Amino acid sequence: MDLVILGASGSIGSQALDFLKNKKNNWVLKGFSVGKRVNVIDEIVKEFQNVNYITVKNKKDYLIYKKKYPHIKFYYGDKGLIKIILKNKNATILNALIGFVGLKPSIVSLKKDRTLLLANKESLVIGGELINKILEKKGKLIPIDSEHVAIKKCLYNENVSDVKKIIITASGGPFFNLTNEELKNVTLDEALNHPNWKMGKKITIDSATLMNKTFEIIEAHYLFPYDKKIDVLVSRDSYVHGLVIFKDKIKLNVSKPSMLGPIEYALNLGKPLGNEFNDVETNTIEKYNLLELDKKRFNVISYSDFVIKNKGNSGAILNSINETLVDSFLKGEISFIDLTQILNIIMKNSKINKRVSYYNYHKTHYRYMKITRNYIKSRRVLCK
Repeated sequence: MDLVILGASGSIGSQALDFLKNKKNNWVLKGFSVGKRVNVIDEIVKEFQNVNYITVKNKKDYLIYKKKYPHIKFYYGDKGLIKIILKNKNATILNALIGFVGLKPSIVSLKKDRTLLLANKESLVIGGELINKILEKKGKLIPIDSEHVAIKKCLYNENVSDVKKIIITASGGPFFNLTNEELKNVTLDEALNHPNWKMGKKITIDSATLMNKTFEIIEAHYLFPYDKKIDVLVSRDSYVHGLVIFKDKIKLNVSKPSMLGPIEYALNLGKPLGNEFNDVETNTIEKYNLLELDKKRFNVISYSDFVIKNKGNSGAILNSINETLVDSFLKGEISFIDLTQILNIIMKNSKINKRVSYYNYHKTHYRYMKITRNYIKSRRVLCK
């Protein structure tokens, strides 16, 4: 089976490559993208000799590598991500891109009736309505997020009508026990030091603010449209990834905090290796110390309800502001506590429209990116 990995140089993409190298499987890697991390191309091409297509971020890298590997077709930029999908007509697409850039590849993959292995959260946070409309007619979507894979595993071979509640878990991040006053002194290094998971910088910061969990609740709303309440509990050691409360039992997905299991789930196309998933337990919830999440303390969680209720471009607004703020924090332009405070200010003044289209999402994304950058710039001027 042919496979294209978008974001092969990131955390999920590189672990997916490890799976392809170290496991017996039927996948043939036909193409991949690496963004700016072109230093990994040589190693990947050496290991996977069936690769015919590669996309990079910048034109200068494109010009260098197309000469170095004349037998491989190279593309660049956002358009290159689409071209690599279209050229591989029978390939499954693993989307491990970070941010808004991952949305259009997801839409195109499904419109072309592909199987989409999705690790790009923003695709559903921003475009969940549109993607579900496409899925009614074409394509197939298999999640890679550990929490959503956990719910999928718990629901396997079960009657959806028996479901009472779906619960995803949060680690609480590195600052779970800090007061708002203590958060003012958080450094970038501290924010990037997640206690349980090794992830890319952007998602690690989102985990520290719990925006990551906000996104996952929105994703779950589109992945599990059962009209059931989706809630959050805290698993500080990240051993419980999710659980489903049925009428007569509780099923939990339990394993060490590692993305290898969810990646394997996706690359097995959502099927267990045997009759059942070996990391699902029944009625063992009392064994685990699951805590309530203080939703006033972690108030960004409320934006999940906001997006689910308002739909339209509300997810695009939330993501654009957050994506811009995280980038500014990583550059040292704002403090950790600013991430939430500025988000709240701009979200309060946001304007929602209900149009379901990529054009609307695209326009909204760049509009609120500009609004957020201008706010940060004016704030920094005032502070001088």
